[in-house]
Amino acid sequence: MIQNRKLEHLNICNEKDVAYKKSTGFENIEFVHRALCEVNKSDINISTYVFSKKLDSPLFISAITGGHPFAEKINKELAIVAEEFNIGFGLGSQRAGIEHSELASTYTVARQYAPNALLVGNIGAPQMELADSAVDMIDADILAIHLNPLQESIQPGGDLDAKGFIDSIEEISNSVNVPVMVKETGAGISYEDAIALQKAGVSYIDIEGAGGTSWAAVETYRSEDKYLGYEFWDWGIPTAISTAEVCSTVDIPVISSGGIRSGLEAAKAIALGADAVGMALPFLKAAYLGHDNIINLIHNFNESLKLAMFLVGAETIDDLKKVPLVIKGEAKEWLESRGFNTKIYSRRKEF
Repeated sequence: MIQNRKLEHLNICNEKDVAYKKSTGFENIEFVHRALCEVNKSDINISTYVFSKKLDSPLFISAITGGHPFAEKINKELAIVAEEFNIGFGLGSQRAGIEHSELASTYTVARQYAPNALLVGNIGAPQMELADSAVDMIDADILAIHLNPLQESIQPGGDLDAKGFIDSIEEISNSVNVPVMVKETGAGISYEDAIALQKAGVSYIDIEGAGGTSWAAVETYRSEDKYLGYEFWDWGIPTAISTAEVCSTVDIPVISSGGIRSGLEAAKAIALGADAVGMALPFLKAAYLGHDNIINLIHNFNESLKLAMFLVGAETIDDLKKVPLVIKGEAKEWLESRGFNTKIYSRRKEF
């Protein structure tokens, strides 16, 4: 049953090693320290306005769960802190709640406890007929369409027909009455796909790059045949690289996510051009441990982000997107081999 699969996903992510073996690539991104930063740290403002509502931090709770009674407890806890800290909150795929009404409360609990927060609904690309129901179910501010070809390839009984996705995305973008976001689920988005998505009319992209949770790994634990899961465990575009590719190519807001674990890494993502950052697994693990752990996670993230901004002389998120940084190592090699000029980041002029 679908709710059993949802619970399996939660337990595997919380209890098993599901991390990519390769990194996000953020170790290849270095800020240029400013000894004369000329900023009063207390004046630093990390709010953002680009996702239809003012948010007090660029942090998103990335899509995690729903579809099992236990998920209701987790989404309730996450909704409470999303409301308290005024940050974005994405729900897991809503197909289970739409097709099985007894599971709807595992999603609707989010709006119940976060009446004013920015909530992101979630359906798969082939599920155009579910779009309006997903939005209505949680009074979503944004509808995310998730892409997960890697997960489907490893998942027992996965859907391997990916024809017509871009047409479906364009139809959904034109039909629903809220902005549409397209998100990967851990393998990243290339600049070629980002261009296609912008042409299809999507309002936002969440790159969800490689380096955090590998859904090939998650599905490997569920599969009897482990060969393909182990073979493709590390498949995907590292998050830092995907962020640079997409942000250099499109002019719609971008969320960088996939293995980001701190405000410092988030600062690097924003300096690469992202408008916000998402975290999923850290929130899931914190939710298992209790409310105070979620609060500590958000507090530590925000303080780390502010300190990074202080040390590079950035008072706002827009300022942070203009500071110089150096791209080195494998990230530099990848981007330059793909035709990107990495020197434009290190030669930025003061804002």
